[in-house]
Amino acid sequence: MSVSTISKPHERLAEMLAGEMAAVNTLIRTRMSSEHAPRIPEVTAHLVEAGGKRLRPMLTLAAAQLFGYSGDHHVKLAATVEFIHTATLLHDDVVDESGQRRGRPTANLLWDNKSSVLVGDYLFSRSFQLMVETGSLRVLDILANASATIAEGEVLQMTAATDLGTDEGVYLQVVRGKTAALFSAATEVGGVIAGANDAQVKALYDYGDALGVAFQIADDLLDYQGDSAVTGKNVGDDFRERKLTLPVIKAVAQATADEHAFWERTIGRGRQEEGDLDYALSLMAKYRTLEATRADAFGWATKAKASLEDVPDHEIRTLLGDLADYVVSRLN
Repeated sequence: MSVSTISKPHERLAEMLAGEMAAVNTLIRTRMSSEHAPRIPEVTAHLVEAGGKRLRPMLTLAAAQLFGYSGDHHVKLAATVEFIHTATLLHDDVVDESGQRRGRPTANLLWDNKSSVLVGDYLFSRSFQLMVETGSLRVLDILANASATIAEGEVLQMTAATDLGTDEGVYLQVVRGKTAALFSAATEVGGVIAGANDAQVKALYDYGDALGVAFQIADDLLDYQGDSAVTGKNVGDDFRERKLTLPVIKAVAQATADEHAFWERTIGRGRQEEGDLDYALSLMAKYRTLEATRADAFGWATKAKASLEDVPDHEIRTLLGDLADYVVSRLN
């Protein structure tokens, strides 16, 4: 496949990093093996081989290559990032009682909750072993902080998701925890291991952070106006699951007393009836919250691209900018 036939930036990035990604995948398969507990590679392989974009590990490799890195520690860090991501997915599916991910049954459904939690713990442990092998305390600090932030974001989401007092500031904190923290850590460690200076490492962090926020806001918006054949989710799943995401938070902030009572019944108390989703969508239309959410997503994508001004002029920098555009292009 020539570069000219590939239109999506993550696919172009994957082609450019194909050799290194092959090394990452080999390392992942090696490190997820277990001599004593065969269920570990079984459960892990179900998720790891599910055919996701591998965006987070690619960001680590891309950031390192942007600064001309020639060692192999970036491969270990990319595998680390994918292990942390996979571990959080295993735990999330248990917490959310999910039965499907990427159109396939979840591990907790195929095996059980105990297996998902324990295998997730094993992958976290493996990720820390890989971090240590790089010999960089700074890298260890960044990824350990990201792991804590992810867990903190999940706990915050659990309490904030159905609380109508949740405002945009709390929502952003949740998004930074559950999504953006690993994006920013992935780009940041790539720069650190390649010897980028402090201003450049900060630029990579800012890029990953803004990209992650744009990505999650776009995801939350697509729940209300996406094509289920493309997104793999039914329109309104977040509403049915009582998840207070940005389009609803914006509608609640402007609600009349009667509208607030509706949100309290459906999201706060979870007492949903036939026609409630249609009414919720009509309130979002009334206050144009889907348009406002879309504008926020594009704003974060623009912020991500602006962050790249401090990194070297390189084909990868152009691709990372295109990636920020692509994340929100799903909303057009």
